[in-house]
Amino acid sequence: RARASTMNDEGREVHYELYRRSTLGMTLTDALDEMVTNGELTPSLAMKVLAQFDKCMNEALKEVKTKTTFKGNLDTYRFCDNVWTFLLDDVTFSTTGPGGFKDIAHVDKLKIVACDGKATVGGPSSGAPPPS
Repeated sequence: RARASTMNDEGREVHYELYRRSTLGMTLTDALDEMVTNGELTPSLAMKVLAQFDKCMNEALKEVKTKTTFKGNLDTYRFCDNVWTFLLDDVTFSTTGPGGFKDIAHVDKLKIVACDGKATVGGPSSGAPPPS
């Protein structure tokens, strides 16, 4: 499993900002923007809150015990700046979890963004194979 964080040049842990585009992340960002606009929060404090959100989301998702597999038709893939992007069509998800939970879902289109957790943030592209 790839790590959701890496170390920057100063030796500080940096977490990927992937979940900021989720509904929860967008709502938090909107609320922080409003507070900064109204003078209730400084921009630097808002950025610290977002950094903490990134860390918490990455840590919380490490604890998920549900397994999901998917199968679909690969339309497009690319690797740029240690980030893989996959576009798939006609995708079926099969999910299993604790207590015998099972579910199947289908989507027409899916975009997957996978970051190389072993790379240094801002470092050169490693040319690594796709994550497994």
